[in-house]
Formats: sequence, structure tokens, C-alpha cells
Amino acid sequence: MSLVCAISNEVPEHPCVSPVSNQVYERRLIEKYIAENGADPISGQPLSEEQLIDIKVSHPIRPKAPSATSIPAILKSLQDEWDAVMLHSFTLRQQLQTTRQELSHALYQHDAACRVIARLTKEVTAAREGKSGRIVLSGCADGTVPLLTCSLFCLQLWLGLHSASIPGILSLDLCPTDTNKVLTGGADKNVVVFDRREEQIVATLKGHTKKVSSVIYHPAQSVVFSASPDSTIRVWSVSGGNCVQVIRAHEASVTGLSLHATGDYLLSSSEDQYWAFSDIQTGRVLTKVTDETAGCALTCAQFHPDGLIFGTGTADSQIKIWDLKERTNVANFPGHSGPVTSIAFSENGYYLATGAQDSSLKLWDLRKLKNFKTITLDNNYEVKSLVFDQSGTYLAVGGSDIRVYICKQWSEVLNFSDHSGLVTGVAFGEHAQFLASSGMDRSLKFYSL
Repeated sequence: MSLVCAISNEVPEHPCVSPVSNQVYERRLIEKYIAENGADPISGQPLSEEQLIDIKVSHPIRPKAPSATSIPAILKSLQDEWDAVMLHSFTLRQQLQTTRQELSHALYQHDAACRVIARLTKEVTAAREGKSGRIVLSGCADGTVPLLTCSLFCLQLWLGLHSASIPGILSLDLCPTDTNKVLTGGADKNVVVFDRREEQIVATLKGHTKKVSSVIYHPAQSVVFSASPDSTIRVWSVSGGNCVQVIRAHEASVTGLSLHATGDYLLSSSEDQYWAFSDIQTGRVLTKVTDETAGCALTCAQFHPDGLIFGTGTADSQIKIWDLKERTNVANFPGHSGPVTSIAFSENGYYLATGAQDSSLKLWDLRKLKNFKTITLDNNYEVKSLVFDQSGTYLAVGGSDIRVYICKQWSEVLNFSDHSGLVTGVAFGEHAQFLASSGMDRSLKFYSL
């Protein structure tokens, strides 16, 4: 077995090993690199010539020392040129990798900027038509205030959506294109579609054999999705009031559900340690992947706004980021000390919020892949639901009570506890004009400024 230089990819004449990166180098090449950079070319850590360790190898024929003749001088000159080319080539490869990462980051920024511009354009158009995101309050000096500058009060309360014999609303979602349409999943195994404007139940969907743990409202179609510990995912027609697809992607409880940005595919997570990617039209499971090294149940799942990556939470307190196309785990965020209960991406795609059974809320910067803020909640606080509003200005937390934080400052601007039981779901209305919440007390509440 021959040794190969990590810089030139050639068999070294005088091999040596770096204790910093454990790589083998041609001594003259690594000495030149150290003289110019003072660091190991692979790991980038500081390295000196004294640290290099020579490797003794047996040469069948010992190389002759260069003589003073012209031919050896020419050969030495060619050797020096070759060494310089190899070093330059190695530097170019490193610069190419850095440029690729910078380009990827720039594309993410461009994509986020386009989404924000499109949303702002829509809001300006709505404002011109008299549908401004500002609302009137009695008791204020001028009668109008921006959102979240005054304390909230409960605007509407509904109790009769689900059965009282098995109390509890376990999941909540609003239709993205019409936030007056509300979707809930209950411990009574039913999925309920409620129209807030008409103040009536549109449909009660029955079919699950166990409680409904996750629900999603399709943004463009009269279709909703639900998941349950009965290991099934169901696709429902709201207008027809019936189940149109049953997706059997898992062999254990389905713990998380998220809709792809195209609206054509579903992401699901399960206690069977797998995440699955399914077609909502055919009900076919397109791919199913697990992290064999972890061997732990998945507790939640959420798509990134760009649809290219997604996050999953695990029972052993890990947050894993996955590349959908490659189906590989590309990043891990340790830090929680209990099972992860909820994760949420901000609309601009920069931030990830996570909650766990350690009574803490963590914020992660996806550009730097690190935790930049940890919010310690009250002792025994249970985080059940996290959601950013559509503009990425506010973050709502549902659990032992309901709290709203303003992004960037990450300071609490609301805190109220109208529910008599655990809050299981929170969702913002259009332009964050109201906040909806559901709880184990069987109530659905709407809050407005």
C-alpha cells in the first residue's frame, strides 16, 4: 500500500504526517504551504514545520542528489513549477468550495427577499382597497394602533366543536388564503372545519380510529389533511365531507405533518423512527427514510419555506435538518434536554424556533447553523405549538398559556391564560389581525387587538 500526498495526490518522495489533520504530505510541499499560510491545508488549524512527523519508508532505489549539471538543474526547475501548480490548484479548490457556499447563501437571501416583496405588494394593494392591516380600538387616544401595541382580549369563544365525552382539541390550523376557515382535530377522533365568519361548522369528518394529532388546511384546494396515532394520514374533501385518500406511510403513531410549498406533497414523521414524503393526489409514498445511527422516535416535522429542506424533532432532544432531494441529514441542532415537541421556520427562512419538554424555547440561525437565543420559560411549562406570523414579525407559543414574542428583539409582548386546560394549537390570522388558539378544555378562541 503506497502513501499519497494530500496536496499533490502523488506518491511522496519524502513523506511526513501532520498531527493536526493526520494527513500525509510531501515534505517540500507542506513546508512551502506552512511558510505561506502557517496552517494545515486540510483542517486549517495552526501548524509548524517542527510538528511534522517523518514517515520512514523503504525505497528500492534511493533518489540521487541533484548535481550541478544543466539537465538536473532543468529538472529541478520543472519540479519547482510542478510544486507551485499543485499548491495553486489546491488553493483554487478551496476557494471554489467557499464560493459555492456563498452563492447558496445569496440564493437563499434572494428567494426570501422575493417572498417578502410579494407579500408587501399584496398588503399595499389591500391597504389601497381599504383593507389595511390596522384595526380600530375603543379607549385609545386616536382610535387606531398598529398590531400588538395594546393588550389582547378574547373576541370569540367556541366550545361545541368536538365531543364532550372525550374532551380536548389536539391540533389547529387556518386556511392560508382565508383565515376565517378553521380546521381542528380532536381527541374524539373527528376533524372539524369551522367558518369563523359564518359562525358555523362546515364539515365534521369521521374516519380515524384514534385521536387526531395533526391537521393541515390546503391553501388552494377545498382539501384538508389529518394524522393520527392510528398510523394513518387522511386526505379529506371539505365540500364532499368524505375521505378521498388514506396514506399508510408508517407503522406507528404519526407525530408530525407538513405540506410542501407546491401543495402537492406531504411530509410526515412517526414514532416508527421514519419520515415519509407522499403524493396527496395518489396517496403513494414516494420515499421513506430513517436515521439508522440515531434509532429514536420522531416527534414533529416541518418544511422550510423553500421546500428544499425540512426539520424533524426527536424524542432524544435532537433537531435534525434534512435535504429533501438527497434524502440526507445535513445538520443537527443539539441543546434541548427533553423530547422536542414543536418546530417552526420563519417565513424568510433564516430562523428556526424549537420547543421541548425542558421548559425552554430555542432560536436557531440557519445561516450560521447555531443557537443564538434561548428563552427559559416557567418551571414545568409545556410547549405544544409554535408558529410565526406570515410577515415573520411575531412568534406565538402555545402550551401552559399563550405567549407572543416580537422577532429580532425576541421580547415577550403578550401573555394571557384564558384557557382552563393546556393550549395545544396557536395560529395567526391574515396580517396577524387576530390569533386563534385551541386547548384541552375543548374551546376554540379568537383574540384581536
